[in-house]
Amino acid sequence: MRITDSKTIDVYYQALLEKKQNFVGIFFVGVKTTSVFCIATCRARKPKKENTEFFTTFKDALDNGYRPCKVCKPTENANEAPKQIKAAIKLIKENPKVKVTDYQLQKENISPVAVRRWFKKNYGMTFQSYQRMYRINVAFQELKNGKNATQTAFDSGYESLSGFGYTFKKIIGNSPKNSDIENIILISRLTTPLGPMFICATENGICLLEFVDRKMLETEFKDLQKRLKANIIAGENKHIKQAKTEIEEYFNGTRKFFSVKLETPGTDFQNLVWKYLQKIEYGKTSTYQEQAKRINNPKAVRAVASANGHNRISIIIPCHRVIGKDGKMTGYGGGIERKKWLLQHEQKNVNI
Repeated sequence: MRITDSKTIDVYYQALLEKKQNFVGIFFVGVKTTSVFCIATCRARKPKKENTEFFTTFKDALDNGYRPCKVCKPTENANEAPKQIKAAIKLIKENPKVKVTDYQLQKENISPVAVRRWFKKNYGMTFQSYQRMYRINVAFQELKNGKNATQTAFDSGYESLSGFGYTFKKIIGNSPKNSDIENIILISRLTTPLGPMFICATENGICLLEFVDRKMLETEFKDLQKRLKANIIAGENKHIKQAKTEIEEYFNGTRKFFSVKLETPGTDFQNLVWKYLQKIEYGKTSTYQEQAKRINNPKAVRAVASANGHNRISIIIPCHRVIGKDGKMTGYGGGIERKKWLLQHEQKNVNI
């Protein structure tokens, strides 16, 4: 759909000028003078406002005669990691105990430089660091299942027990032989029509799902590790795999309820609020006042709002369905435009 509301166009054009990450996937801008369309974060020279058209999907832009920008590659980067990155991650997952070298990447026609840059930008770590975390996670699971440290070290590709022990302790926080090791938090990345998200899980369930550009994300990571007394490392488990499937179905409009298990460390009051958030029906909205009444504490409106703000599991615990008493969109960690998009998406698919 072409955007015609002048106020919305003003907001989107300003987001384009400022290259705002939280508008990726919210709009696609067609440039009349070049016949290309871009996403919000495009690095190309910005067009004049009168030379732009804004669309809600890249299909709309294509249908109106625009072609994808070669700089920002909107059909790739709005939703997914580039093909080379996906291929590099696939190599790690298919060979979790083997170090993937630059030579191996080049043999697969994957640029090591491009991979390093993408991981640094999107994960805040190097490709090699990501690999080490993935390998140590596999080793951690084997140790928990009773395999001895020496065998695990050499099976994981380490040439010495001391080297394995040093890396393991640095990432997990304890030595491989420490019997007190109980838990780790796994982190993975998924792509959505609204931009990439980080997803975290323990053995008990999903404990975080946030857009990667959320301002308080670092604070959430630290708080989560402190509350669960566990370190965050790269990897996946059954909960993350299930959640990724369910999130994809949600964005396709075919899923209205989530069944993946959750782990929500927080105060009793916060968990009460989060419990009632999950009772707001798909396609409908509630207010902070209504939420306060539901928990039999009508005066706790501000406390309810605060608990909503501390929700770490967006979409699955649908804090986006809470709006202001006057019907206006209130604060949302992923950004107000994303909140609008999610509500419109649900209203469009509620009867399907």
